[in-house]
Amino acid sequence: MKAEKYRGIDAPDLQRQAQDAQEQLFRFRFQMGMGQREGLKKYRNLKKDRARMLTVLGEKGVKELAPVPIVKLPEKKKKKKK
Repeated sequence: MKAEKYRGIDAPDLQRQAQDAQEQLFRFRFQMGMGQREGLKKYRNLKKDRARMLTVLGEKGVKELAPVPIVKLPEKKKKKKK
C-alpha cells in the first residue's frame, strides 16, 4: 500500500529521497550507539520506507543509485566483575 505513493514519484526524486533516508539512518545508528534510544520506532519505519523506495527504483530499472558504505559502530566493552 505505501509503495504506491513511491511509484508516482519520478526516478531522480526517488533516488534523492533514498539517499536522504540513508543519511538519516546513519545518524540514528550513531545516536543509538551513543545510548540515545528514543527514535527506535522512527528508525524502523525509515528503514522500511527506504527499502520500499529501493524496490520501486528496481522496478523502474534504475541502477545508478550510488552504494553507501555501511558503517559498523564499535561494540560496547563489558566491565569485568571483581
